[in-house]
Amino acid sequence: MPDPLPRFGDRRRTRVGLLGGSFNPAHAGHRHVADLALRRLGLDQVWLMVSPGNPLKPRAGMAPLPERLASAAAIGDGRRIVATAIEAAFGTRYSVDTLRMLRRRFPRVAFVWIMGADLLTQLPAWRRWREIVRKMSFAVLPRPGYTRAALVGQAARCLRGRRRPAHEALLLARATTSWAFLPAPENAMSATALRAANQLGAVS
Repeated sequence: MPDPLPRFGDRRRTRVGLLGGSFNPAHAGHRHVADLALRRLGLDQVWLMVSPGNPLKPRAGMAPLPERLASAAAIGDGRRIVATAIEAAFGTRYSVDTLRMLRRRFPRVAFVWIMGADLLTQLPAWRRWREIVRKMSFAVLPRPGYTRAALVGQAARCLRGRRRPAHEALLLARATTSWAFLPAPENAMSATALRAANQLGAVS
């Protein structure tokens, strides 16, 4: 079982990308995003933060946390792409509380939130989302079917004054109130499609 608390070597300033999700299951699309973030944001690590239970998602069909954590660990390398159940360790359900605990637990780490365009459209539904974006930089990557709507949606409009061009993405780890959209090849793989394929295989 992967360690719920990530570890890293001693550095004066470590840059970590946070890629949260249910990982039900983890798949190549998650790895695609993590690899892009490492390179484009100049990160030391990406943490695959496996949620114990997303308040915005139904519980039906959700695999147990240990199974999802193992799934995320299988697509990581345990060194630069690390699976973690840190939210379960903290006992937090909402991102705003998780981020507060992360800053307290890792005061010398510069965190950058990594999200797909689908999450940018959902951001205004998150608890105290404006507090999150006041204290955390984030990077948005394309997601098939969501990108166009996300970039003209409520969150993008409210935060347009904080948006940096993609060529300045390396600066996100040094800021606390910036965000950038990173154009990239889109990966259409989804956990929903994988679950459907697995169910089809089980009955065929």
